[in-house]
Amino acid sequence: MTAIRITDRAGVRELALDRPDVHNAFDDGLIAELTHALESASDDPAVHAIVLTGTGASFSAGADLNWMRGMAKASEQENRDDSSRLAALMRSLQFCPKPTVARVNGAAYGGGVGLVACCDIAIGVDTAKFGLTEVKLGLVPAVISPYVIAAIGLRQARRLFLTGEIFDAAEAQRIGLLHQAVPAEALDETVAFVLKLLAKAGPGAQREAKQLAFRMGGVDAAAAARIDQENAALIARLRVSEEGQEGLTAFLDKRAAGWMAR
Repeated sequence: MTAIRITDRAGVRELALDRPDVHNAFDDGLIAELTHALESASDDPAVHAIVLTGTGASFSAGADLNWMRGMAKASEQENRDDSSRLAALMRSLQFCPKPTVARVNGAAYGGGVGLVACCDIAIGVDTAKFGLTEVKLGLVPAVISPYVIAAIGLRQARRLFLTGEIFDAAEAQRIGLLHQAVPAEALDETVAFVLKLLAKAGPGAQREAKQLAFRMGGVDAAAAARIDQENAALIARLRVSEEGQEGLTAFLDKRAAGWMAR
């Protein structure tokens, strides 16, 4: 593991995104490592809960610039395969049989918001910023959309998907992305308190409770897999479209996209 730092402590496995120099941004390596780490934790009987966090100042800035540059030049099929791998990561986290806690130590954008939404419990620092900014690139948050909408609701998603605006931790808590927003000095204490609550519950009952919540909420893993493939195809098509190419190129060139002049 080079992009994920793994720590075991009293039945809790902490998975820390460990690319602080790029604000824990996603690339194909991080996606593969985190997917593997989640699957390993899910299968390990010694692990009773999983904490997902980041090292450095950010939780995750979303897509890595070099990765985006490569995807901008890739074919539609290559983009579809790439998006399918990201979708598999989100699905692994969403349907992980163990309790999952997002320890949001800083900003989360794009796919980083998706990771927060997929966790059972999300606690963040009150200075964190969030954003679903894909439309500014001529794209949409396709792969993470089912999980974000499940967390914040359709009404809030319609605004945030369309505006791409940045919002703060208080707003993230108000709309349901975070369960709690706390001062940085209280983050570890708050996460520890939640882990103590989780440790008191029977692991079998927790697995059943999680599945119960999904069933009652109309969430199904097989249906999610089908939706993920549709959304992977959508984002692949948009990435190679004229507008997507212009948005990505403008972002990488640090200039305004062509549609801004209209």
